[in-house]
Amino acid sequence: MAEIQDVLRELESGKVRPVLVLVGTETLLIERAVAAAKAATVGDQAVAGFNEDLFQGDQTEGQTVANAARTMPMMADKRFVLVRRVDKMKGDSHAVLADYLKNPAPEACVVLVAKKLDGNGKLSRAAKKAGCRFDAKPLKMGAVRQLAVSEAKAKGHQLPSDAAHALIDAVGEDLSAMGDALERLSLYVGPGQRIDLAAVEATVSRLRVDTVWALVDAISLRDTRKATAAATSLLAGREPPLRILALVSRQLRVVARMRGALAQGMDGKEATKVAGAPPFKARALTEAARRFKLADLERAFAALAETDLLLKGSKEPDDVVLQRLVLDLCRAA
Repeated sequence: MAEIQDVLRELESGKVRPVLVLVGTETLLIERAVAAAKAATVGDQAVAGFNEDLFQGDQTEGQTVANAARTMPMMADKRFVLVRRVDKMKGDSHAVLADYLKNPAPEACVVLVAKKLDGNGKLSRAAKKAGCRFDAKPLKMGAVRQLAVSEAKAKGHQLPSDAAHALIDAVGEDLSAMGDALERLSLYVGPGQRIDLAAVEATVSRLRVDTVWALVDAISLRDTRKATAAATSLLAGREPPLRILALVSRQLRVVARMRGALAQGMDGKEATKVAGAPPFKARALTEAARRFKLADLERAFAALAETDLLLKGSKEPDDVVLQRLVLDLCRAA
């Protein structure tokens, strides 16, 4: 199954498929592909509005989409048909679209967007067979940083390594948040200027990553006092509990990757690179990986998953839920 980066490269090279099925939750990458497909199909033609159709899956049927795709373009070479929320379509719509994929109109580019599709469903099978399904899977930390650097470059800015690390530390792995932050940074530094560490720290609302690491270190040492103090400090700084949870989860995933890399015989620096962390974290990560056993990490991730559900659906105060997690993690470690 191809990934969305593949279709982005295709569109950049000028290749436009008659149908694109884009599936996943990485909305920044999906919207980039949608915009590129539209630009390659109708561009900024004066008659673009006559050759463009936008549908919402929960408000339309497959046959309506197929009919729009088979409508001849007006004073242009192609039509652009976009269907969002394809996973919400009802009735035989997916079967109709699956049939359309067998013989798509060459005069149209049909883009079908869904957060998820049943892998055994008719539309998903047809898209795989036609080779037009592209998945927007969550990127690994290293890939997120590389994307940030390339996004900055596309805007005319150099983003050095320390600034890229600080940016991702601030916004996490949320690509939409990263895109918004880069827009603000671009305006802040001005056209063509370098986005340095000072600019990131001045512009992006930065979570105190050192405090998060202090929390993770305290958990690994079973130091309940220091762990609760670090969590209290983060909460007092008005950091959203879900955001703290996400960053703690991410740091523990880094520790888990570091542990695996060291177990394979890599040295500290090489293992740190595999773990997706900056080189200066090699010593601290090696120590954290030594403290966290595999069973500790398994228990910790189970507790994190349970807390995520509680923060999203429980009526308990979020700070109480988060502090209880910290106590549970100290016991798990």
